[in-house]
Formats: sequence, C-alpha cells, structure tokens
Amino acid sequence: MSKSIVKELTRLGNTDHTGLLNPIDRPLSYGTAGFRCLATDLPFVVFRVGALAGLRARQLGQCIGVMITASHNPMLDNGVKVVDPMGEMLVEDWEVHATEFVNAKDDEVAAVIEKLEHLVKEGQLNASETPQGKVFCAFDTRDSSQYLHDAAKKGCEFVGTEFVSLGLLTTPQLHYSVRCENDPTFGMAGELGYYESLSNAFNALNKNIDAPNYDKMLVLDCANGVGASKFRKLLGRIDSELLEVEFTNETGSLNYKCGADFVKILRSFPEGLDAAMGVRCASFDGDADRLVYFYRDTNGFCRLLDGDKIAALIAGFIQSEVDAAGLTGQFKIGAVQTAYANGNSTAYIRDVMKIPVDCVPTGVKHLHHAAIKLDIGIYFEANGHGTVVFSQLFKDAISQGDQDNVHLKKLQLFTKLINETVGDAMSDLLVVETILRNNNWSVEDWDAIYEDAPSCQLKVEVKDRTVVKTTWDETECTHPAGLQKEMEELIIANGAGRAFVRPSGTEDVVRVYTEGTCEENAKVLANAVAHLVQKYCA
Repeated sequence: MSKSIVKELTRLGNTDHTGLLNPIDRPLSYGTAGFRCLATDLPFVVFRVGALAGLRARQLGQCIGVMITASHNPMLDNGVKVVDPMGEMLVEDWEVHATEFVNAKDDEVAAVIEKLEHLVKEGQLNASETPQGKVFCAFDTRDSSQYLHDAAKKGCEFVGTEFVSLGLLTTPQLHYSVRCENDPTFGMAGELGYYESLSNAFNALNKNIDAPNYDKMLVLDCANGVGASKFRKLLGRIDSELLEVEFTNETGSLNYKCGADFVKILRSFPEGLDAAMGVRCASFDGDADRLVYFYRDTNGFCRLLDGDKIAALIAGFIQSEVDAAGLTGQFKIGAVQTAYANGNSTAYIRDVMKIPVDCVPTGVKHLHHAAIKLDIGIYFEANGHGTVVFSQLFKDAISQGDQDNVHLKKLQLFTKLINETVGDAMSDLLVVETILRNNNWSVEDWDAIYEDAPSCQLKVEVKDRTVVKTTWDETECTHPAGLQKEMEELIIANGAGRAFVRPSGTEDVVRVYTEGTCEENAKVLANAVAHLVQKYCA
C-alpha cells in the first residue's frame, strides 16, 4: 500500500483531541458497544474503524453507519461502533475483523487492509452491478467527539469509500438514518425524516382522546446530553395540546448525577430535578438510547419505572389492540428479557397477560435476534434500552385490512412511532405517553400493574472470572460444580426469591443478582451468594 497514515492516527503516534501524545500497546476488543474506553486512547482506533466501515460498505454496496459515543459513560470516555445496513449491530464475523484490525501493529495495518480488501471482493456481487457503498457518521456532545469523527472520516477515505457526516445526532437517529438510506420504505433518511415520522404518528394516535386521568405535563432529565436539543426539535413538531415538557439537565456535565443509568442504579432523583408528588418524570441517558420513568410517591421516595415496566406497558397495549382489531391468535407475540429482568415483571407478562417470555443472555444483540423471530417482538433490558420489532407479515396484514377498523389504524401508526432498529429513548418516550393517554392512566396507575420484587446486585472480585460458566440464558451456574446446588439451598433457606451469578464481560469480577421478600432480605441473600463465589473461585 503506497499511501501512508498520518502519525497522529497510528498506535505509536496516537494523539488525542487536546494534542496529547498517548501511544497505545494494549489489546482492545470490539464488544456490544463497539470499542469504548478513555477518549484519549481512541484516535487510532476510530481511524481504523472508519476504514473497516468503508470496506464493509463496499462489500455490501450499501450504507454503513459509524457512531461516536460512549452513551451513559462519563464525559472523559468515548467510543465507536459500526451499524449494519438495516440499522442493526455489526455482524459477528466483522466484529472479529474489527478487533484484529485495531490490535494490529502499525507495520501490520497494510496487510490487514489487504486481507479485508480480498474479503470485500469475495463478498461482492458482480462489480459492475454493485454500488460502491457509503458511510454515514454521527457523534454525541463529548469534547472529543468531533475530533474522533474526523479520524473516522480519514479512515473511511483512506480505503476510498464515500463518507457522509450527519453531525450531532442521538445514536438511534443514526441507526434510523442508515436503515432508511438502504430501505426507503422504512422512512426518509436524515434528522428531518426521523422527526416527521415520529411526530406525525404521535399526533395522529393521540388526537381526540378523552383522558381525564392522564396529565400531559412531563419533567424530562436529559442527562446533559444530545437528547436535550434533539427532543426539543421533535417536540416542536408535536401538538402542544398533547404533550408539555419541562426540560432539566440540558447543558451541564454529561451523565454526572443525572441520566437514566444514575436514576436506575441509585433509585434516586437526578440532580437539578425537584418534582412535586405524583408528577411524571423521565430520564434519557447521554446518547438517548435508554429511557426510564420515575415519580415522587406520597412518602417522598423515588418510584422507578424501568425497562421491565415499559415492556409490560407496551405488551399490554399491543395485545389489547391486536384483539380489538380482530387479529387474536393470528400472530406470534412475545416478550424477550434477560435474567436481570425483575421476576415479577416476567410473571406479570407471562402469567397475567399470557404473553410468552423468552430469556436470553445479557446483551442487546441477543434480545434483538430473539425478537425478530416473532411477528411482534417486544424487548427491553431493565436499564431502559429496548424497542419493538414487527414482521413483514404483520405489517402487510394491518395495512391491507379494513381501513375503517380504528384499531388496525392504531397499529399501523404504532409501527411508525416505534424505532424498530434499536432502543430509542425519544421514540420510546412518545410510545409510553401515547399508551398512558389511550389507557387514561396516571403514572401511579401504570406503576400499580405489578410490584417489583426487591433486588440486589453485587460484584465479586476473583482471580479468574472464566472459571464461572452458566447455561445459555445465564440463569443457572454449571461450573464450578456444586456452586449452583449451594445457591439453591441458600434460596430455600432465605424463604423466597431467586439468585444467579455470571462472569462479567468486561471486568475480572463475577456479577451476583438476587431477589428477595424485601430489600434487606435480597441483600442478605446476595452477600451469602457472594461468599459462595469467593469460596468456589479461590
């Protein structure tokens, strides 16, 4: 390869957005969130990911996305991930290529690119029939993001692929735009197309609904992230009689004492938000792909409505509309959760609503892959990341049915309100507000559908987390032998609840999750399980 890479974007010359030289010699791995670490480590990484995305785009002859964000992480972190043509995550074999490419020494980069170029040619259709492909890139509000965006641009152009900057966007907006660029029937690519699709569906679904118990006022914690300015733009297209939002945490330190992760983990009100009793509140995370709700109860405590409760709300609404439309039993409807889902949410969806629930390993890609096997797949993680996906069979049925059927029309609009490509805080918020209005519910009414089982999570430091192995869905421990049996004995002695352990995917720790009859009971069980982990992993 005759071209040379600028020194600042090499491993040994890695230079960050402040001009700091920071050579990197440690290995990195492409995970569920792509590459994510301190922003100062990332310039050479993002250059190589930009090149990889350009090659992937050329292989498929389609648009590929690159997102610069570290989501709910602190301001000094950043990350980069690749979005495949339908707005989904990068396929696993290219995750392997990404890890290999980034971990290559500077003098090995040319050979890796040559290898990938060969894969591109092998995977292409007839060259004369295959478009060249392009890369869409967007970034969040972090100080380092523009610089890293420019590094991605240089990497993409280094391999000769067209690079299109979409500028400052939420992560879900990039996913949506990539999907639309490759599939125009999904919508119009770009920020305006996104706003138009969601606002039109929301306005149509909520007009002329008599809902005296629903209050259109919402207090929104924006995590001091990109969601603040983008949701203001979206709100400007929504009928003010339908939704009124008080914005908080718009321009301060990203994710600091605020945001969906802060509220979820601490079950506490974000800094800067002092809502009165019963006022409905919501939190985005830094890149607006997670959403949780909360309110102040009569005792002044923070009542959390997380991803599990959002999933239950959506499942109930969809099931009701499908039945009312005369489609009962014609389509496979299901919810997909991980072992971290609150046990009472699973029981409510499965036993009360009679909707099948599938449990999959931790990670959005597992949830998404299970959900797309259904005609209506509802998936959420407890942290508030999730969406609904619809089969083409279902979409065709509701679009070709009796157009005088008001419930079929609602379902059609609902598929437009949901961002199927990925968990999307802005879309999910409009979905929740729509369901509450259509149900004539207050936030307390929603909260009352079931009571969360008290839970506790712990991290146990161990020498080698890989000695702990689990079943595929992570609900049972298969190794070390005897650990699961002793855990089950603890649960019986505890009187109620459940417990599971799993090795962390990122740290040398084993994660413990327990549920009990009360908070203290769950903590006691968690500590007892943690001692077992230390005993078996010593």
